[in-house]
Amino acid sequence: MKLKKLESKRELAKVGMTASMALCVGSAFFMNSKGAKSLHILSGVALVGFSIWHHSLYNKKQ
Repeated sequence: MKLKKLESKRELAKVGMTASMALCVGSAFFMNSKGAKSLHILSGVALVGFSIWHHSLYNKKQ
């Protein structure tokens, strides 16, 4: 049961990384507006956060 929960967390982290990266790339096309700049920065921060979380879900000795 614990393995399924861990796999679910890993999958959620991957989905979060994918969504935040898509948002970051998409907002880069509209960098002329102030809202897009803020969205670009926030999605970049979210991408870093999801990446750290994803990394922490794996054992060091795998």
